[in-house]
Order: sequence, then C-alpha cells, then structure tokens
Amino acid sequence: MCVDPQGPVLVEGPVEIVLDDGTVARSDRFMAAVCTCRRSRTYPWCDTSHRRRGRTAPAPPDRSP
Repeated sequence: MCVDPQGPVLVEGPVEIVLDDGTVARSDRFMAAVCTCRRSRTYPWCDTSHRRRGRTAPAPPDRSP
C-alpha cells in the first residue's frame, strides 16, 4: 500500500470497500486508488479531484492598442 499525503491511497487489487451505509464497492483492477479527500464524484474511488485546478492553456496575447 502506498499513501500520498496529497492524494489517494493506492491499494493492490482486487479491492472491496464497505461504505458507511453498508454498501460494498468493488474494484477488480490490479491497483485501486481510494479517495481520502472525499471530493471525488466516484467516491470511494479517486478521480483526481484533490488536484488543484489550474489554467492549462497559455493566456492569449494582449491586443491593447
């Protein structure tokens, strides 16, 4: 198991996680990223929502006269 303080917990799969309401989430992947920040839309699996969002494209040039 690998723990990233700014991200998910990586667990060798397959994985079963029992959620608070008693439902079981399963992953058959060889490595599963389990969300620790609870921002994921696919909780309990990480969707990288913990990453800071930044501008990926360069700003357009200034066209002031």
